[in-house]
Amino acid sequence: MGEEGETLSTTVAQASEAGHARHAVPAAGEQAKAGSSRADRRSSFELADFAVLTGREEDWRFTPLDRLAGLHLPAGDAARLTGAAPAVAVGAVDGVTVETVSRDDARLGAALTPDDRVSAAAWASFAEATVVTIGSGVEADAPVRIEVTGSGAEPAAQHLLVVAEPNSRADVVITHRGEAVVSQNVEFDVREGAGLNVTSIQAWDGTTVHASAQQAKVAKDAAFKHVTVTYGGSLVRLTPTARFAGPGGEAELYGLYFADAGQHLEQRLFVDHAVPNCTSNVLYKGALQGRDARTVWVGDVLIRKDAEGTDSYEKNQNLVLSDGTRADSVPNLEIETGLIEGAGHASSTARFDDEQLFYLMARGIPEKEARELVVRGFLHEIIQKVGIEDVEAGLIEVMETELQVASL
Repeated sequence: MGEEGETLSTTVAQASEAGHARHAVPAAGEQAKAGSSRADRRSSFELADFAVLTGREEDWRFTPLDRLAGLHLPAGDAARLTGAAPAVAVGAVDGVTVETVSRDDARLGAALTPDDRVSAAAWASFAEATVVTIGSGVEADAPVRIEVTGSGAEPAAQHLLVVAEPNSRADVVITHRGEAVVSQNVEFDVREGAGLNVTSIQAWDGTTVHASAQQAKVAKDAAFKHVTVTYGGSLVRLTPTARFAGPGGEAELYGLYFADAGQHLEQRLFVDHAVPNCTSNVLYKGALQGRDARTVWVGDVLIRKDAEGTDSYEKNQNLVLSDGTRADSVPNLEIETGLIEGAGHASSTARFDDEQLFYLMARGIPEKEARELVVRGFLHEIIQKVGIEDVEAGLIEVMETELQVASL
């Protein structure tokens, strides 16, 4: 599978970044635009700071607004999302506390600031939030399982906060099921020395519309891993974000999406390197099959002028399994300092790799079985990042079901 991308070593970066001038690396086929720096992007808790969407905005040009079911509040800034939020149930784990709090709780908004109108609409509309806290120094002996279950089609808002106190360790699995039309804000406050591994599974019913801003603040010497797996819903738009708030932080962002006929699955991520000596790694993979299956992946990595010693890489791969599909892939890398360890990106969208198929078939494997093996290997690389045996087994079963209906 061919790839388009660019990698900057320390030597190359220093040569091209003399004087700390901004260096924007646009995706293949795109031109950098004046004033389009991710550093200049608006973030605000005020809905009125985001204009009513027209669909011509850069961040929304791939999203069919007529399928958002009003989550962007087209009626104006006085409108609110008034439907019942999906139910939230959190399994009990020693050392982990669960609270339901009002919207004026001081902890809310510490790790998340809306950066688009849909997220701001959720912030303006939610009445209460679920707060999950992993205590200081706690090493959770079981995954924290958060079940989010929708039961209605009225546009709603939801807010979740997960706090990993200093030097804690935990796995968190958020599973979305049922029917819903919801704009959701999820924030992860990963404090000094903590390690938080999050898996977000979008297993919605087929009519669901789900927009979710999932933002993490990664403190000094903290480690954050975020895995998204999306295969349910009519329209799902995820905006994962990792912002480094102290040196020595690590962020891994992985994603898997499998779009069937008529589905629109969109992933827009942002990694913000604002402090020195942090590392990030991004890998997203998508598969598409069926008429009008549509995926979008946009990956923005910003290395600010104070983020010396940064090491960052992002990659997106899409596997097209049938005619009538469309996959858009836009990696963006912006660097404001040359004093980095390295940075790069890659992107590819293709059908089956003929060399891989030839290799398998030359060893006596029938063509259809060979194609299935290629798809399994492609998808399982992300599933294995979850690191929780029963969750991985469930996802493998889902992907096997997808393969049974695929026209390979």
